[in-house]
Amino acid sequence: MAEQLTDRLATDLDDGFTELVRIYGGAVCAYLFRVTGSAATADDLAQDTFLRAYTALQEYSPARRRELRPRAWLMTIAANVWRNHVRACTRRPVSAVQIEDAFPVCTEEGPGPEEHAVTVDDRRRLVAALGRLPERHRSAVVLRFIIGMTNAEVAEVQACPVGTVKAQVSRGLSSLRELLLAETGTSKEVAV
Repeated sequence: MAEQLTDRLATDLDDGFTELVRIYGGAVCAYLFRVTGSAATADDLAQDTFLRAYTALQEYSPARRRELRPRAWLMTIAANVWRNHVRACTRRPVSAVQIEDAFPVCTEEGPGPEEHAVTVDDRRRLVAALGRLPERHRSAVVLRFIIGMTNAEVAEVQACPVGTVKAQVSRGLSSLRELLLAETGTSKEVAV
């Protein structure tokens, strides 16, 4: 699939780019949502990510477009856009970040209101705990477990060795467990 996509990008940039957004838009938005905690901010950063990607692709030769590994390349751009956003926010701080999350509507076949409330509450605690992780660990955990990238792909996005990614993911999960344990007072397994 990636090979067909890169061929499309090489032969017809506009058509290939539309397909690139269709295939990877959800993953980019999901990553940005999980690291920012805000759907509105994630949407803005995703638009910036795809704008930067399109601008870069216009400068690439067809041969270079064929050589791309699109998912890792896009996630690298998204990670850089997010880091730039974090730096800009630290220069001009904003009020407390609002952690938002979109939850599925209850259906009669799904869990009842009580089970749904527990799931929603657990998800909110997890999202809030993710927001308290250091930038490096949060990004590694989200890329690895929410986006589903391999350690090697995360290493490419983070521009670091695979061993460093493994350590960041391990420390991030450990910190999540500690944060959730401190909040609830019970030992609950972290399901990312």
